[in-house]
Amino acid sequence: MGVTSRRRAFATVAMAAATVIALATGCSSSGKPSGSTTADPNKKITLTIDVFGTFGYTEAGLYQKYMAAHPNVTIVERGTGQGLGDENTKLTQWMAANGAGAGDVVALEEGTITQFKGIANQFANLLDYGAAPLQSNFLPWKWQEGLTADGKLLGLGTDVGSMAMCYRSDLFAKAGLPTDPTQVAALWPDWNAFINEGKVFEQKSGGVKFVDAATNLYNTVLMQTAGNSSGYTYFDKSDNLVLDKNADIKTAWDTTVAMMQSGLSAGYTSFSDDWTAGFKSSKFATVACPAWMLGVIQGNSGDAMSGKWNVTKAPGNGGNWGGSFLAVPKNGPNVAAAADLAKFLTSPESQLAVFQKEANLPSAQVLYNNADFLATKNAYFSNAPIGQIFGPSAASLKPVYLGSKNQPVRTAVENALLSIEQGKRTPDQAWQDALKNGAAAAAS
Repeated sequence: MGVTSRRRAFATVAMAAATVIALATGCSSSGKPSGSTTADPNKKITLTIDVFGTFGYTEAGLYQKYMAAHPNVTIVERGTGQGLGDENTKLTQWMAANGAGAGDVVALEEGTITQFKGIANQFANLLDYGAAPLQSNFLPWKWQEGLTADGKLLGLGTDVGSMAMCYRSDLFAKAGLPTDPTQVAALWPDWNAFINEGKVFEQKSGGVKFVDAATNLYNTVLMQTAGNSSGYTYFDKSDNLVLDKNADIKTAWDTTVAMMQSGLSAGYTSFSDDWTAGFKSSKFATVACPAWMLGVIQGNSGDAMSGKWNVTKAPGNGGNWGGSFLAVPKNGPNVAAAADLAKFLTSPESQLAVFQKEANLPSAQVLYNNADFLATKNAYFSNAPIGQIFGPSAASLKPVYLGSKNQPVRTAVENALLSIEQGKRTPDQAWQDALKNGAAAAAS
């Protein structure tokens, strides 16, 4: 979710691409967002949208655009900057109370939408609100992930999380490493090379750690490995727990342990206050970077770090980590209007605006050959050509199945990894904890 320091105009889009987008977004020739709704267009309403992290809708001016086209609507966003776990806990509590307290539109991450499919009857079926014609906009597997087993559309896709690696070029230069993205990528063709390069870095880093957090690296390796192998992580595609059977999990675990044992991790918990503060105080030099992480890095690092960060290819081959959906609780007071807003925010035009402003990689496949998309650069990240970095592989991203209890099992495994960093458990002890506590989480 990296943020550029400028706003790109849509005027440079090729005429053919512009025609595709205009048709796909359901926008009128006047530029006003449209969509089927039975809501009274004259009734003054407030639509609340619950998010986590940085979705970029405010930054890209999308709320203002929607409200200008719908003068009766006021949009309030809640949750920007909070971690996924916090948002998920609140939403779980709200939905247990039949949606009381939840926003009119709510964000669901790829690992949690499976959880809420179990209570899909508490969400609007967006197919009932004119979403069916939008299917061709999206990557086929992204659309499929938003569907329930009985064919209801629980969520419309926002972004996907193609892999990259973000790094502090000034800290690399200080340690005598190359700073050019192509040369940096050549340092780490695989994860073993990445670890070895980290050892070289720390010899001259002055105490700066190479990696921000073990859990970030672990999830990157896991999602990449699973995408290229089994196609699932903690649960197989029949939703059976395979924590002790899926070799992809142990591969990611062993790679992460090797990194920690080499002393390369700053030891933070992702999205903790200490982790956030570590960006401004330059405590680490690299962060595993699905596209959405760019905005997190900029938000945490602040304006003073502009031009010090850069982005390049991640070790290994491909991978997708992250990506979200917008859903509408069905007991809200303005369900039709909320569905219309969700369709607008996930339209190709809106996804392109967010990518240009926040770097969230669109799930709208109609954009991947779009000239404006491919030309997008990110000024904060040393003017990195993010359209070229993330775009070419976007259409070939492979989905990874995440079970209905993915999030609690993932948390159990990550906590076990953290216990190694904290010196509380040996790797073997922590692995046994992961198996035991992960099984308990799956059974709860």
